[in-house]
Amino acid sequence: MAGRFAPRPTRTTVRGGHVAVPAPPAVPVDAVPRQAAKPARERTWTPDGPLDLGLVLGPLRRGPGDPTFRAMPDGSVWRASRTPLGPGTLRVFARGGQVCGQAWGPGAEWLLERLPELLGAADDPSAFEPRHRLLALTRHRRPGLRLTRTGLVLESLVPSILEQKVTTAEAYAAWRVLVRKYGEPAPGPAPGRMCVMPAPRTWALIPSWEWHRANVDYKRASTVLRAVRVAARLEEAVRMPPAAARERLELVSGIGPWTSAETVQRSHGAADEVTVGDLHLPGIVGFALAGDRGADDAEMLRLLEPYAGQRHRAARLILLSGRVPPRRAPRMPKGDIGRL
Repeated sequence: MAGRFAPRPTRTTVRGGHVAVPAPPAVPVDAVPRQAAKPARERTWTPDGPLDLGLVLGPLRRGPGDPTFRAMPDGSVWRASRTPLGPGTLRVFARGGQVCGQAWGPGAEWLLERLPELLGAADDPSAFEPRHRLLALTRHRRPGLRLTRTGLVLESLVPSILEQKVTTAEAYAAWRVLVRKYGEPAPGPAPGRMCVMPAPRTWALIPSWEWHRANVDYKRASTVLRAVRVAARLEEAVRMPPAAARERLELVSGIGPWTSAETVQRSHGAADEVTVGDLHLPGIVGFALAGDRGADDAEMLRLLEPYAGQRHRAARLILLSGRVPPRRAPRMPKGDIGRL
């Protein structure tokens, strides 16, 4: 989980017809084009309720230096993605009661077509009924929370594999190094050094010593290589229900319940796919709902059972509440046992 459920990007909240920040300029002042950018394709979408861009898109950011993600001071969010139509850059910002998207590159049309789903249009927050005061209070304080659906499997799967059994800092650093070295510049006037993640074939051709330099052990590197070799089959899983998609992902050796859950939460917007096998989440959920800081996966699932169908949302609200057990042990050392 690594705290990714408590994103830090600048918030832009849309509530009814009101937006908390003024409309940003068409292109940020600090955006430095690395190529002659063609005019952006644009789309405007009106959400049917409160929408917090930081909360919705924050789980897609893999650390503050993620080359594929930028949260700007003007409230806009930039993403660089590898779509079925090719690389694309998407800029999202709020204006009036609407959300505006600008996109560049071969994948621009694909990104704009799926902009509403990316921002939670397919999610139904009203389906969640809090049965605990903490969850009710957090939902009241964070009305703009929706679950994103990217429609892309590999872009969430690869960084999730890198996060297996290591600290968050190690995983984020590996993602940053590999994407900057083997990815390609984000199309359009993206902020400096933004990159699109490597294509499957490029991942497959990364030499073993470069994985080592990025501090990625043989097991995780091998799992990424096995996944990218069947990338097309894995991307097909986005059209499956989340549970079936997880089964397909877990057919790849080295991908287990932790990794598949972390992937479909983002690719599918899966409201019920709670993460098991995490080092910290059971204790956080147990402490928040029952005062039990020593809860295991079984106890966590028991406590979340009243939220069947919405267990992932319940876990996110718990993490956003900030109620965590006091630390009584050092941080997990590098290379310690984590999860699959």
